[in-house]
Amino acid sequence: MGVMAHIDYVDPDSIPAEDRVDDDDNIIRIHGVHSRVLRLHHDLYRELMYSRGPLSRIQREMIAVVVSAANACHY
Repeated sequence: MGVMAHIDYVDPDSIPAEDRVDDDDNIIRIHGVHSRVLRLHHDLYRELMYSRGPLSRIQREMIAVVVSAANACHY
């Protein structure tokens, strides 16, 4: 089993207001090191998980759980 990388979280107050998101999930927060990416990642996540499409929200969440488990993610 490989070793996971460690990236420190950025203080949320140091993120420019235009790049802040109303989500304190660790996967989103890690992008604070490059705040524009934080905003883009959050927007992409919201689009993929909540927009209309052929899969239900539950199916999308199930896929995310299976992929995380297959990748041995700890979150």
